[in-house]
Amino acid sequence: MRMTIDVAMHYRVAEPTTAFLAIEAARTEGQVVLSETLDLGTAQPSRIAGDSGVGERLWLQLPGDDLRITYRAEVEVNRQVAGLGQLAAVPLHRIPGDVAPYLRPSRYCQSDKFVTFVGRQFAGREGGAKVAAIRDWIERELSYVPGSSDADTNVLETFAGRQGVCRDYAHLMCSMVRAASIPARMVAAYGPDVTPQDFHAVAQVWLEDGWHLVDATGMCAADGLAVIAVGRDAYDIAFLDTWAPVELVSQEVYARRT
Repeated sequence: MRMTIDVAMHYRVAEPTTAFLAIEAARTEGQVVLSETLDLGTAQPSRIAGDSGVGERLWLQLPGDDLRITYRAEVEVNRQVAGLGQLAAVPLHRIPGDVAPYLRPSRYCQSDKFVTFVGRQFAGREGGAKVAAIRDWIERELSYVPGSSDADTNVLETFAGRQGVCRDYAHLMCSMVRAASIPARMVAAYGPDVTPQDFHAVAQVWLEDGWHLVDATGMCAADGLAVIAVGRDAYDIAFLDTWAPVELVSQEVYARRT
């Protein structure tokens, strides 16, 4: 599947500061970046590798005038999708060192609080079958309500309120899967089936043959997503993080099949 991505961002910056940007489609397994252009206006960039070696991030030095960013890319997604139910979990003592951190609780994913619930609710299932059951439970139990959460909402609040947006669905997915002793990480992505169009957040779980994308909102299949970045939770995959207050003027994100 081939998709075209268009992003236009405009922020008002009152004083010189530094920003952290992650909006470029990653050159990673399952997708090929065929072409891309990135215009950062007056910002001065420097590149670093993304978490777990997935994609790149940019440090931006902002001079204090408006930040205007445009990004356009064409991405070929050739990811093979395996049925989760057929995949086994990896024994804990065989989980590699770069994957092991995604077993632990994190700032927004207090997975240790879900061990008892997951053990009871999904008893009798193992590995990918348990992951699929968790995904189905979240999609069924939560309501997708734009504006129902903010940057401070944690997974316990999402679980109690039974509503949220993609960020909250992915946090709950990661938390419950980690509570089942299966590594799970947060993923920022683009998808043509995301409604309304915006940056999207999904989960990625580690099973017998590697990482597998899982969208608990039900919007996107694994072969319909272009990955941007990965991390422990939303804190690690923010598309823009600044060291001084900035004001959003406008932002448009579009991904479409071509």
